[in-house]
Amino acid sequence: MNVFITFEGGEGAGKTTIINRLAQRLTEDGYQVINTREPGGIPIAERIRDIILDTKNTMMDARTEALLYAAARRQHLVEKVEPALREGKIVLCDRFVDSSLAYQGAARGLGVEEVFQINQFAIAGQMPDLTLFFDIQPEEGLKRINKNAEREQNRLDLESLTFHQQVYEAYQQLLAKFPDRIERIDANFGIIEVEEQSYKKIKAYLSR
Repeated sequence: MNVFITFEGGEGAGKTTIINRLAQRLTEDGYQVINTREPGGIPIAERIRDIILDTKNTMMDARTEALLYAAARRQHLVEKVEPALREGKIVLCDRFVDSSLAYQGAARGLGVEEVFQINQFAIAGQMPDLTLFFDIQPEEGLKRINKNAEREQNRLDLESLTFHQQVYEAYQQLLAKFPDRIERIDANFGIIEVEEQSYKKIKAYLSR
């Protein structure tokens, strides 16, 4: 069963923790699962990630940023995601195209449609089968980040609250635009409950 599932949300939504737990749980259910992330997941894309998220790179132009994300996405897709799907695996991916639409398209002001076009070139039509959007207000997500001493600060953490609110609003619009693909997860709860919501959504999709 090859299924491409992506996880979206603002900073501090808890995606990464939940993905790791879901990967283990689905593996125990007998599925072949890989979990990965964007930007990153493979050496070339991880190096691009380092450039994008480096706090020293505050001069980076918004279009440069969008193009770097698309470049990392392309390499990750052809090197890791598509081979896994061909092998019949479930791919759990922390962020994908929707992140670019929300962060660069909306919050950076480049235009959602314009950024979607850049990414169409990068992904050649390979959209997720299912996307889980972890819904939490930006203020709450940023509070979580500030409490997490182990988390490394990245360039996006330096953005204003207004920027993160624009990201959040863009995700709400994407939720309305793609109701057949994007499912909302209430991320205000603790890890166990958020994991349970996510697991139920994925199992419901797999049993279709």
